[in-house]
Amino acid sequence: MKVDVIVADESHLDYAEKVCELIYISAQERGTGIAKRTPEYIKEKMRDGKAVIAIAEDGTLAGYSYIETWGHTKFVANSGLIVAHEYRKTGLARRIKHMTFELSRKMFPYAKIFSITTGLAVMKINTEMGFKPVTFSELTDDKEFWAGCEGCKNFDILERNDRKLCLCTGLLYDPKWETEKKPEHKENTNIIAKVGKGIARPFKAMGKKLKG
Repeated sequence: MKVDVIVADESHLDYAEKVCELIYISAQERGTGIAKRTPEYIKEKMRDGKAVIAIAEDGTLAGYSYIETWGHTKFVANSGLIVAHEYRKTGLARRIKHMTFELSRKMFPYAKIFSITTGLAVMKINTEMGFKPVTFSELTDDKEFWAGCEGCKNFDILERNDRKLCLCTGLLYDPKWETEKKPEHKENTNIIAKVGKGIARPFKAMGKKLKG
């Protein structure tokens, strides 16, 4: 069945209850991760254009994800990725994740993008897009973000560790990585080029002698 992955808006508000239901079911199945979210919160993300929704051709909800900004937009969190049972292992999670990432880059091009997850599949997708595993100290220190984890059954573990670690893995993407150049690499390239030219000269001279 065809599934459209698009940026959510006000026309999708009726899906909010179903999104919350899928989030709850997914959290129960995993036994870890995924903080609870209210329908009002989901609707707010849709209205602000900060959510990605996947809808099957028959109108059923297939998946969802949203973004949050923290630290005065220095950080953007990609959160709440869920896929309905019948659409799992179809590549839909990857499609949703990629569009959420693209939306984050478009709206906040200079922000660091991160997510915390216990899902191996999500970790693999993030790694493919250039995310790197980091400690929680590399993520936002905004208390409101970590307060959002209170709905998770493992919140006590996070609290006991002073919010420095939990069962989730932190994954970070810094746009600066795209433009950073390593001077030593450039120098090495120049050295190789010079050495190459030096090696080539004797052969060129030899060629001239043979022609003569």
